[in-house]
Amino acid sequence: MTNIREVAENIYEIPREGEMRVPGRLYLDEALLDHVRHEASLQQVANVATLPGIVGYSFAMPDIHQGYGFSIGGVAAMDAEDGVVSPGGVGYDINCGVRLARTSLDYPSIKDRLPEIVASLYAMIPTGIGSHGAIPRLSRGDLQMVLAQGAGWAVKKGYGTNADLEFTEERGAFRDADPEGVSKRANERGSDQLGTLGSGNHFVELAVVEEIYHPEAAQAYGLFEGQVTVMIHSGSRGLGYQVCDDYLRVLGEAMRRYGIHLPDRQLACVPLGSPEGQRYLGAMRASANFAWANRQILMALAQRALERSAGVSPKQLGFGLVYDLAHNIVKFEEHEFEGEKRKVAVHRKGATRAFGPGRHEVPERYRAVGQPVLLPGDMGRASYLLVGTEKAMQETFGSSAHGAGRQMSRSQALREASKRNILAEMKERHVEVMAANKKTIAEEMPEAYKDVSAVAEVMHRTGISLKVARFRPVGVIKG
Repeated sequence: MTNIREVAENIYEIPREGEMRVPGRLYLDEALLDHVRHEASLQQVANVATLPGIVGYSFAMPDIHQGYGFSIGGVAAMDAEDGVVSPGGVGYDINCGVRLARTSLDYPSIKDRLPEIVASLYAMIPTGIGSHGAIPRLSRGDLQMVLAQGAGWAVKKGYGTNADLEFTEERGAFRDADPEGVSKRANERGSDQLGTLGSGNHFVELAVVEEIYHPEAAQAYGLFEGQVTVMIHSGSRGLGYQVCDDYLRVLGEAMRRYGIHLPDRQLACVPLGSPEGQRYLGAMRASANFAWANRQILMALAQRALERSAGVSPKQLGFGLVYDLAHNIVKFEEHEFEGEKRKVAVHRKGATRAFGPGRHEVPERYRAVGQPVLLPGDMGRASYLLVGTEKAMQETFGSSAHGAGRQMSRSQALREASKRNILAEMKERHVEVMAANKKTIAEEMPEAYKDVSAVAEVMHRTGISLKVARFRPVGVIKG
């Protein structure tokens, strides 16, 4: 694209033209823009702008890269009455998300036991493709309860406490989920995957708070420099993938009946209020509930692994959830737009909610400072915690970036890593890594991702989400 123009520092615009109903709005610095200028992701931003009922802009966050239909790092708000829902705006891994847990431990207290701790995490948490969950295969009845109750189901089974729900987006469950909208095949795929990490970019990361930028927010979140934390990245596993696949076919066939014509068939969509749209939303919410239950179980397993391997009591560990938020989801929210309140269905794909101070959706403990925004990086450099702002509410429908964003395909990363020993390189960086296979480690090497510090800096400079803390990884497990 050659028609991109800069409208403010680190903010660019794709002007409305052709079938676009709104402009594209890009949050990037020059280097990040140069990297994607000739990729399909920017065309995807323009394509999303053609969707019926889109409000304001088709957004791209600084971690943008090509996805299915929508770019990853894409955000689009649809009018609740006249807009559409598109599975491509959520993605295959429904409610892929991240949760951050804090401990009372400092780095010196665990430094000498890191190999043992990482080995314990790896032994306790099932990883990799086809891995079986930490709990037995679920009966259909039990799985239906998971799909309806989300993280609350896991808490009832002894994985964590009710306090965790307070610090989970939506309290860990959509109340209007529809388990009946989830196909038999999706149920089969999910029945033995609850409590599994998965493969690819999913991880459990042990990290140290290296620097604090926003003392007030850090204090509200219970963080201090030198503190040991745990970050978990996983989603709805095969169940969510199957739900997306099922409904892409359903909506793709139905789209013609509603007279919707789009430049990319991957943007398959139907009106929000249509029977097909309502069925997808119900199944998407059920899949999201599965993902919240999954991360709740994974966090409890991580806590148990830390207690055993670090040789501490639960009280000494001081384990507690900072926040859990979704990356791939569509949610009905109320936002002020052009001076009036509007109800919109916000599609966030590889993007997170970033609500500012005062919003009732933010946990009471955090309401004075704003919602935590988790920004995982790569296993060799850093991750960040940011805080949502009023400016995000005004400009991006309360949305922010979700991570570093890939800059190499997996095949390219494999080629680049073929002459290197990535595990040895991680050791040199003082990071203990365990994974199901060497291929995953190669695909996930640090250089496969953009520098998360650049992504965090764009969000900070534009005021969309402000930096609170930087984390240095010291131990990672992957599928």
